Amino acid sequence: MSNKNKSEKSARKQVKDEKKTAKMQTEPANTSENEVQADNVSDENVTLSDEKKEENYELKYAELNDSYLRLMAEYDNYRKRTLREKTDLIKSGGETALTNLLPVIDDFERAINNNRNTEDLEAIIQGIELIYNKFTAYLLQQGVKAIEAVGKPFDTEQFEAIAAIPAPTDEAKGTVLDCVQTGYTLNDKVIRHAKVVVGE
Repeated sequence: MSNKNKSEKSARKQVKDEKKTAKMQTEPANTSENEVQADNVSDENVTLSDEKKEENYELKYAELNDSYLRLMAEYDNYRKRTLREKTDLIKSGGETALTNLLPVIDDFERAINNNRNTEDLEAIIQGIELIYNKFTAYLLQQGVKAIEAVGKPFDTEQFEAIAAIPAPTDEAKGTVLDCVQTGYTLNDKVIRHAKVVVGE
């Protein structure tokens, strides 16, 4: 082989080696560029995913907030309505009770007018008894009852002792001997204690 052939061969070999080296150097660059592009795409996907989650959270928050505000408004309306109804009941609750008392007042007016013109004492007494019976019947309809006191054992839940006197018999000790003022119950709840005299 001549020197010329040797130098051509070595030149070819050198060109091949250079191409190989250039190719190897460009491949890692391409690979890193591909990795960067893939990272960018995955970052964009993560960002899009985070944005969607954030939008979902915002929608959920808005929905819950709206529901809460509606519930609060409904409760406020309910509270105002019940307060108004309660006020109306208090204002007009006694209306029926008072309306039913008006006939008793009418009877009293008639009795007063008739008593001025009559001298019959028995008729006056009967008229007052009729009005009294009518009034007590009305009270019974409303659940108001008189407390029976005389002869009953003294009970602090129903009676208020205003005096104590010696008992005429041993059996009368600790019992009510006299009732000075009648007590009343409303649906079995004492609304006025009977004022009584107790034997000791």
